[in-house]
Amino acid sequence: MSRVTCNLSISADGYSAGPNQTEKRPFGDDGGDGWGDRLHAWMFDNPEENRPELDQMTDARAYLMGRNMFGPVRGEWDRQWKGWWGDNPPFHAAVFVLTHHPRDPQPMDGGTTYHFVTDGIESALAQAREAAGDGDVSIQGGASTINQYLAAGLIDELRLHIVPLTLGAGTRLFDGVPPLNLEQVASRAASSVTHVTYRC
Repeated sequence: MSRVTCNLSISADGYSAGPNQTEKRPFGDDGGDGWGDRLHAWMFDNPEENRPELDQMTDARAYLMGRNMFGPVRGEWDRQWKGWWGDNPPFHAAVFVLTHHPRDPQPMDGGTTYHFVTDGIESALAQAREAAGDGDVSIQGGASTINQYLAAGLIDELRLHIVPLTLGAGTRLFDGVPPLNLEQVASRAASSVTHVTYRC
């Protein structure tokens, strides 16, 4: 059976976004520009130094994400939001978006199709597993969605990218998750981030 993995950039105190998130500042008060520039600088400022981790982030055959990660639209779909990533998102596979409001699938350039799942995390995972075949399923976030899957015991491998800043408040990994016994299987320090992989 395929593995269920996730990748998440977090501050040293465990936050993946700051408070006061808005459409203009989707990462809120994140110590930077509100677009996660400091949390994700390791990806964009030093891509070659972090190539193994970047490649690992795109090696899944299907993806899951929460509606807040997909976009800022709340409640009923009152506009045809297509995600933060433009017409050719980086996934190039099926992406299953958790939501309470039905919506038809949204095909994009490059092979990405967003599917909107209204009947819970287990249904979304089952659909993603079917789409992935023998490949991995990656939960892209945000932290609240990852916490739901962690609490349900449905993640096999947790890949954290820990950035040396603190936010003090916001959306935090492990909130509402019962105690876990994690097995550290890899770690690597780079110039602006420490990559740690745990088996759950």
